[in-house]
Amino acid sequence: MGEFSLTHLLLLALIFLIFFGPSRLPQLGQSLGKAIRGFKQGLNEIDVDAKDIKDTHQQVSHQQQQGQNVGQTQKQSEPHNS
Repeated sequence: MGEFSLTHLLLLALIFLIFFGPSRLPQLGQSLGKAIRGFKQGLNEIDVDAKDIKDTHQQVSHQQQQGQNVGQTQKQSEPHNS
């Protein structure tokens, strides 16, 4: 029941043709295409931002670990003044 057959698509096309007219259908299709492209571009920007945040977090964690390792090395190399 949830599938569209060829007759359903032809009926929808006929309704759009009657409702919008033959001169406005190309404009409607063009604006719909631009909207879909804009939506996809927005999704890609969100994905890129999320990856940048994840990469930045990993870099900070790695730098913090390196800083701790350097601090431990310096503590071990210092002579003990007892």
